[in-house]
Amino acid sequence: MKSSFRLFVVIELLLLIFGIYQIVYNPALLILLIFGIFNIYHVLAKKKRRNNFNNFQLVLGGFSIFMSLVSSVAFWMMLVFGILYIGLKGIEISGTDLTKQSFWRRKQMIMVDVEEAGTYSASRQQQQWFGNQRIGNEVYEWDDININLIAGDTIVDLGNTLLPKDDSVVIIRKGFGRTRILVPAGISIQLQHSTLYGTVSFDEETTLLKNESIRLYTTDYDENPRRLKLLTNSLVGDVEVIRV
Repeated sequence: MKSSFRLFVVIELLLLIFGIYQIVYNPALLILLIFGIFNIYHVLAKKKRRNNFNNFQLVLGGFSIFMSLVSSVAFWMMLVFGILYIGLKGIEISGTDLTKQSFWRRKQMIMVDVEEAGTYSASRQQQQWFGNQRIGNEVYEWDDININLIAGDTIVDLGNTLLPKDDSVVIIRKGFGRTRILVPAGISIQLQHSTLYGTVSFDEETTLLKNESIRLYTTDYDENPRRLKLLTNSLVGDVEVIRV
C-alpha cells in the first residue's frame, strides 16, 4: 500500500512538472494563467468591502486558470491516472474479483503450494503501522494470524485457505479502524473483542460497545472440529464477522 502510494505521488509530481513546462512554453496559456492569478490575488488582497466587479474578477480569474490547465495534456493525464489509481485501490480494498465469473475461470483448478514438514524455526516479519490491509486476496496455506496496527481498515479473508481440523487463531490489535473477517461456512467461531467505542456484527446481530468487552460463540462451537478463535481489540472501530 505504501509503495504504490509513493509511486502514485511521484508520477503525479512528474506530470505536474510536465504540465508547468507546457504552460510556460505556450505564451497564450501562460498569459491566461497569469491573468487569472492576478485577478484572484487583486481581489483577495483587497482590504475594503468587495463589490460586484470584484466577484466578477474572482469568477473570471478562476475561469482563466481553469482554461489554462485543461488546455494542457498533462492535466488530463494527471486526472486519468488519479481516477485509475483510486478505482483500482478501491477494488483491491473491497476484495472484488472482476474476473471471478469469466468463462476461462469456470473450470479452473487452483493448487495450494505447501511446504514439506520439518522442524519448527523462528521467524520475524515486519508489520505496517498505518494504512488499509487485506489478507487473503490469493489462495494461501493457513497459518495463525497476528496483526498489530495503529490506524487503518483491515480485511481478513479466510475463504481462500483451508482451515485445519483444530483451533485456528486470528489476533488483531489496533488503535483506530474497521475490521472485517470473512469466514467460510462450516467453521465454528469464538469472538473475543474489547473496545472503547465501536460496534460488533456477529451472527447477523449488531452490538454497540462502550468501554466494554464481549465474548460470542456460534451455536455449533462445542461439536465442530474446525474452530476459529478471533481475538480482537481496538480503541475506536467496528468489527464485522461475515460468512462467505
